[in-house]
Amino acid sequence: MDRRKLIRHTGIGAAAAAVLATPALAQTATAMPELKWRLTSSFPKSLDTIYGAAEFFAKRVAALTQDRFQIRVFAAGEIVPGLQALDSVQNATVECCHTAAYYYVGKDPTFAFDTAVPFGLNTRQHNAWVYQGGGLELMREFYKDYSVTSFLMSHTGAQMGGWYRKEIKTPDDLKGLKMRIGGFAGQVLSKLGVVPQQIAGGDIYPALEKGTIDAAEWVGPYDDQKLGFNKVAPIYHYPGWWEGGPQLDLYVNQKAYDGLSAEYKAIIESAAAYAHTEMQAKYDSRNPAALKQLVASKTRLVAFPKPVLDAAFKEAMALYSEISASNPAFKKIYTDYANFRREANLWFRFTEARFDSYMQSAKL
Repeated sequence: MDRRKLIRHTGIGAAAAAVLATPALAQTATAMPELKWRLTSSFPKSLDTIYGAAEFFAKRVAALTQDRFQIRVFAAGEIVPGLQALDSVQNATVECCHTAAYYYVGKDPTFAFDTAVPFGLNTRQHNAWVYQGGGLELMREFYKDYSVTSFLMSHTGAQMGGWYRKEIKTPDDLKGLKMRIGGFAGQVLSKLGVVPQQIAGGDIYPALEKGTIDAAEWVGPYDDQKLGFNKVAPIYHYPGWWEGGPQLDLYVNQKAYDGLSAEYKAIIESAAAYAHTEMQAKYDSRNPAALKQLVASKTRLVAFPKPVLDAAFKEAMALYSEISASNPAFKKIYTDYANFRREANLWFRFTEARFDSYMQSAKL
């Protein structure tokens, strides 16, 4: 075979292929419409974890569309207050938001299932319920009345039980306690005498410092240290029984979403799922060091006594029954959720729980 001839012909073929491919790629990029959306977050910029998840999502969307679909992220208060994120998507002030569904239990307690409920599912169980157990379909059916569609977009893992000026030793110590706590958990604690306060993340420290509230919960060591709660409340209780595996949502205005191409819809879904995993990993990697630093700065770690947990569990179960009796949407989703929780806990009892229990006792 003539080696020069082969090289010459191969070179021409490769060049021709490149010429033919380049217009095709350019045409694909050009075919993608240019869009500019706004996303309002319920969280302050100081939290690179939660606020950062929305930024990570926006960057992924831009990267997957060659910057033709750009989503600008705004912190809580820049467009609307953090607790009005859902409303701003409903009324099309912005196209989407990143928020915690249980902030809106005042509209309907059913919202709580899309974040976390007391003594509910852990992170992996919640993912399983949403993605494989029908939870996503149930919640999206519920959201039709609010003109939004939803995507899982970030998990924190099991949370801590909050910061207190005085140790909670018995259920009686909760009576009269003014506590910042979001969502459905506040309704449970109110039955134990707590006066719950719904306060956005960036406003918690001033309220705790001034004595407007006596206690506050947020997420866990990494965020809590950034927000400085240990400076004004020395007792750090655990676990956060009201948030065993809380997730956050991306809400997209339904009309805006329906107007997207199939390709852009798939990109939204993919980028949100990536951000979902990324934020969980960020918390799991950063919480251990932060916890050590908090303890070194004289934070007292104190487990909630079993009588406190038992009292809270009793009130939570009673509240589920009470709301189910008058709210069909809540009853429909809670029935499915509770059935899934029962089966998931049965399985985890023989695997995750036993393994974790042993590993925590092992001297590594």
